[in-house]
Amino acid sequence: QVQLVESGGGLVQPGGSLRLSCVVSGSIFSRYAMGWFRQPPGKERDFVASTSWDGGDTLYADSVKGRFTIFRDNAKNTVYLQMNSLKPEDTAVYYCAAKVGGRPASDSPTYEFWGQGTQVTVSS
Repeated sequence: QVQLVESGGGLVQPGGSLRLSCVVSGSIFSRYAMGWFRQPPGKERDFVASTSWDGGDTLYADSVKGRFTIFRDNAKNTVYLQMNSLKPEDTAVYYCAAKVGGRPASDSPTYEFWGQGTQVTVSS
């Protein structure tokens, strides 16, 4: 059974940085493209970033381009989301997800496996 466990969330001031991690177990990590999504309070879950199976191809939501970076370490079965220049509107529960097949994607229905989420709060 594939399991995804996120960590690294927390409270940060505007302009600060956080790095989220997502460890995948129960399958061969390099089989999956990986994505990060987020759900702000009272809103729907939205795409943030995605990476191909080897990290060579990435996609980003316009709202995070230039501030967030997705990368992975296949030797550690881990995908990361480096978040810089954080804004209050980045406050959300962040989820990592895995999709079979190597290409990155922004549409959540294509992802088969999901983590439980980690809270990120950006506030002074």
